Amino acid sequence: MTAPDSSASGPARPADPVNPTVAADGSATAADRTAPDVPSAAPAGRTAAGGPVRLDGPWTHRDVAANGARFHIAEVGEGPLVLLLHGFPQFWWTWRHQLTALADAGFRAVAMDLRGVGGSDRTPRGYDPANLALDVTGVIRSLGEPDAALVGHDLGGYLAWTAAVMRPKLVRRLVVSSMPHPRRWRSSMLSDFAQSRAGSYVWGFQRPWLPERQLVADDAALVGELIQDWAGPRTPDFPDEDTLDIYRRAMSIPSTAHCSIEPYRWLVRSMARPDGIQFNRRMKRPIRVPTLHLHGSLDPAVRTRSSAGSGQFVEAPYRWRLFDGVGHFPHEEDPIGFSNELINWLKDPEPDR
Repeated sequence: MTAPDSSASGPARPADPVNPTVAADGSATAADRTAPDVPSAAPAGRTAAGGPVRLDGPWTHRDVAANGARFHIAEVGEGPLVLLLHGFPQFWWTWRHQLTALADAGFRAVAMDLRGVGGSDRTPRGYDPANLALDVTGVIRSLGEPDAALVGHDLGGYLAWTAAVMRPKLVRRLVVSSMPHPRRWRSSMLSDFAQSRAGSYVWGFQRPWLPERQLVADDAALVGELIQDWAGPRTPDFPDEDTLDIYRRAMSIPSTAHCSIEPYRWLVRSMARPDGIQFNRRMKRPIRVPTLHLHGSLDPAVRTRSSAGSGQFVEAPYRWRLFDGVGHFPHEEDPIGFSNELINWLKDPEPDR
């Protein structure tokens, strides 16, 4: 059977006819748990305490419905909503430090699993950035909030930029880490050889099926290698083996690797297609909410020069913050510094200073 190009946008459906091992609720069926090409794993979002998705902590786990799918969230605290969006190859747990810090600072902190990852639904379609951004804004509405401060890292940052353009009334403030504005990302990948080489994994994801198999091979060893390679030298304690094991087990949940790669396939395959051209034009609309842009000075996956020009797309207070000696994961490599920067900015009534 040939691999379909599910990178095209389209409505999400409750079950996956392409991959029958995905149940309607996004969990793995018994057949998939015995598949020879995927490591054995428990169903997504249905694990006991200490499992690969619903990890114990001061937060509460639950599911919310939005944009035709079900999304797993971890939440803690009361106050103005701050919605945290993870990147690749991670899931909601990447925000564990910020969840508690935000709650202690008087915010309602919520970290969600993006479509196809962690405990959220794995649908056959819907992995274009416009639909994924509607997932995010749909979760805001499902949480009963009028708006939220969006905090996104990596792919989550790309979606945060997109959501702020598509649904500006639902985004109170915008915080993006380790990801340039979508138009800046596109131009850098196409015209900057150094950035194109740094993002070579994105080009590699365009191959059918092989990237998925590589991600889950040897108990998802590649996930650990990517996180180690992208982290900076400033904090030798990150990532430790326990942290890598958690991310590797989460990626090993059936169909997660495929769903994690699909957004990157759309970003490249759509460049010359009408839907991709239309999305790129749509992103010309300026960001009109206060924006905090964070980046590690030694990020090997997204170069500082690629991100630094994103302020041209913001017609609102814009603050750029560079973390010295930090790589692609500032929120985990320097969690205290990142959390302090984030909270101080969220509480600042005049963020343009």
